[in-house]
Amino acid sequence: MQMSSSSESTCTGEIDIPLPTQSVLHTAIGAAVSIKEPILKRPLDFVLSSIGLILSAPLWLAIALAIKLEDGGPVFYTQERWGKGVSRIMVRKFRTMTPDADKKFGNIQAKENDDRTTRVGRVLRATGMDELPQLLNIWKGAMSFVGPRALAVDEIVHDENGNALRYEELPGFHKRLSVRPGLTGIATVYRPKDIHPQDKFYYDLLYIENQSFWLDLRLIALSFWISIRGKWETRGSKV
Repeated sequence: MQMSSSSESTCTGEIDIPLPTQSVLHTAIGAAVSIKEPILKRPLDFVLSSIGLILSAPLWLAIALAIKLEDGGPVFYTQERWGKGVSRIMVRKFRTMTPDADKKFGNIQAKENDDRTTRVGRVLRATGMDELPQLLNIWKGAMSFVGPRALAVDEIVHDENGNALRYEELPGFHKRLSVRPGLTGIATVYRPKDIHPQDKFYYDLLYIENQSFWLDLRLIALSFWISIRGKWETRGSKV
């Protein structure tokens, strides 16, 4: 995938921001360097996650009951993921796949019409409600509402030739860990979930170079709109 310099621009829906510079795009090895966040980013995360945890409390019970009634398996799915500065964080979600999915198929990315997904899971994934437990990570400061998605440790992806790769081997991996991972972002809102990780990295680096309080507010608002309409699993336009 060819990437342009910051002298050009791209329009992502309503967001018109410059492309990442070559120096950022080509950062693939070495320790992640911390990048300063917008000053109001953490206060916004804390306030919204606190409100979200309180308002969603009744939903947690209803979702847990629905998952248990369907197959009797565990309510939560816990996974180790990459956090800021190449740290590792534990991410908990409401389980949306069969209890033995990892054992049968391995740690692979979900795809459209995935046979591993349960009936309750399809609803949760479409509305984004499977992500509700991650409000705790945001509240504690390990994650943010907006940022690159937290990548699963040891997840296997493939290049254009079908060769198996780990995320750490992809260009831009360390640079995207210079900020806290998020629930949503440019790639999450504007691109399908199952596009190749290298394409997602492109949009993640775009966000890192152009992050601002107002961009975060816009992406959060769009994410709520997608959730209300149940469009998170849509492979076409979500907004």
